[in-house]
Amino acid sequence: MLKPARRTRDEVTLIAVSKTHPPEKITPLLEIGHRAFGENRVQEAQGKWPELRERYPDAELHCIGQLQSNKAQEAVALFDCIHALDRVSLLKALAKAMDQQDRRVPCFVQVNIGDEDQKGGCPIGEVPEFLAKVRDADIPVAGLMCLPPADIEPAPFFAFLEKLARDNGVEGLSMGMSGDYPTAVQLGATHIRVGTALFGARG
Repeated sequence: MLKPARRTRDEVTLIAVSKTHPPEKITPLLEIGHRAFGENRVQEAQGKWPELRERYPDAELHCIGQLQSNKAQEAVALFDCIHALDRVSLLKALAKAMDQQDRRVPCFVQVNIGDEDQKGGCPIGEVPEFLAKVRDADIPVAGLMCLPPADIEPAPFFAFLEKLARDNGVEGLSMGMSGDYPTAVQLGATHIRVGTALFGARG
């Protein structure tokens, strides 16, 4: 049985996943004071967020999708946090972009928690070495991120990510979406990525 979360609201960041949704659906959340939003495509985010940020300059934009290395420059310029750093080629591209722009963007290291071939993510056994490389590149480590396998109880995967983070001296945990965020919060999530529960089905 899961223990009660015993968390305060300010210990968990709710990232409103606004990918595929137009500015007119995002604005109502901004107007009531929500500030953390998630996009998974650089080009889409570039198309709608510059104007939104003119009106709401304190909005935080999180890159929550798989990021291609050739988009590193744009991502560093646009996003306040990146949730899918998972390989050396991307690490090098982001470090170069951050150096050139004199901007350090915190990154979550994505872990392939279910060892799934079709998903991105650092292999579990390589996490300590990869974290060391991220720190050596002077990239701020925000924490670990995972996407558990679909249609399987997510709690064991969330619990394992929390242990992996603890064993490696990492505090942030980006885990949990619309269908499983209560479980993720109970098991230590610091950032949850919620889209459908806020915006409805994507268009």
